Amino acid sequence: MDANAIREQFPILNQEVNGHPLVYLDSSATSQKPLPVIDAVDAYYREDNSNVHRGVHTLGTRATEKYEGARETVRRFINAKSTAEVIFTRGTTTSINTVASSFARANLNAGDEIVITPMEHHSNLIPWQQVAKVTGATLKYVPMQQDGTVSLEDMRETVTGKTKIVAITHVSNVLGTINPVKEIAEIAHQNGAVIVVDGAQGAPHMNVDVQDMDCDFYAFSGHKMCGPTGVGVLYGKRKLLEEMEPVEFGGEMIDFVNLYDATWKELPWKFEGGTPIIAGAIGLGAAIDFLNDVGMDNITAHEQKLADYTMEKLRTIDGISIYGPEKRAALVTFNLGDVHPHDAATVLDAEGIAVRAGHHCAQPLMKWLEVSATARASFYLYNTEEDVDRLFDGLLKTKEYFGDVF
Repeated sequence: MDANAIREQFPILNQEVNGHPLVYLDSSATSQKPLPVIDAVDAYYREDNSNVHRGVHTLGTRATEKYEGARETVRRFINAKSTAEVIFTRGTTTSINTVASSFARANLNAGDEIVITPMEHHSNLIPWQQVAKVTGATLKYVPMQQDGTVSLEDMRETVTGKTKIVAITHVSNVLGTINPVKEIAEIAHQNGAVIVVDGAQGAPHMNVDVQDMDCDFYAFSGHKMCGPTGVGVLYGKRKLLEEMEPVEFGGEMIDFVNLYDATWKELPWKFEGGTPIIAGAIGLGAAIDFLNDVGMDNITAHEQKLADYTMEKLRTIDGISIYGPEKRAALVTFNLGDVHPHDAATVLDAEGIAVRAGHHCAQPLMKWLEVSATARASFYLYNTEEDVDRLFDGLLKTKEYFGDVF
């Protein structure tokens, strides 16, 4: 794939920041949007803006066709069996909270176990903390290896017959660790547990086949995969979703209402109360079409080369600490000597280089790493080796600026 040609589809990248051409290395936080996505959202508001499912007029029909067409696009993208298993949400956080609030609270009791890892994003940690408090279930953590991976042996020892839920990230947003979720799903199912996969950093960067993975739930966000903000997906196996109660009540998700009771629509609409995220879903569908045109295998291979190149370059800088395993997804998290990552990010920003700095919504993992914060450079299909070279030069300038702390 030609990253330089691809980046021409992203208008925001054609600008200067602080007098320098922009180098955007923060796609793990949110990706930039290509013209086909911008145009799809614009066309909906210009030509088809209407509520879905309710009206019989032409605009309503066109909007509904585009909205449900996007659901089918998502279904094919993750290889779900049915569009009934594809629920549009506000993002990964809402998707995981839906599983926690509906499925987990109804099925967990005192003495049951929820197994997670110390590398989880807060969105795949706090909901399970709250479920444990309400139900009396116990949180259990799978120990991590020194390089930031989780071994299947440790997973087998941690998951027991008491385990009801295994919740794990597909890809760590800090370490870049790619977890073997298919094998972990098998371990969970052997013990009668369900597996919830946080796919926020997985779906944008690699092929996802939920049937092959055999996950029970898979959650991801549109804004990290070239789509709009405020839209995401909860995939769930149909049998589990049918047993679950909605967590939001109101219009759109009902079948019949009387004065004292109501019944719910069939899947997936019983989980989509109120006016849905129409423009967001349409934009997400366009984003998936864009990614498919490039090819997910091509994207994965391109990002792997960038990650390898970045590791090779950054390791030549004296005093740098790089966190995570050798085999990783398209991000590199680091600290530069005793320079606070916020200070390093500020110097880089002055050079037009955007990186993330902080605890990355993973404070337990920061504690495990024995740091308060880190800097993170994350890559996507529009990044190039020239971007990495700019990062390298920027870090050398940062080191020179803060030379007294080395």
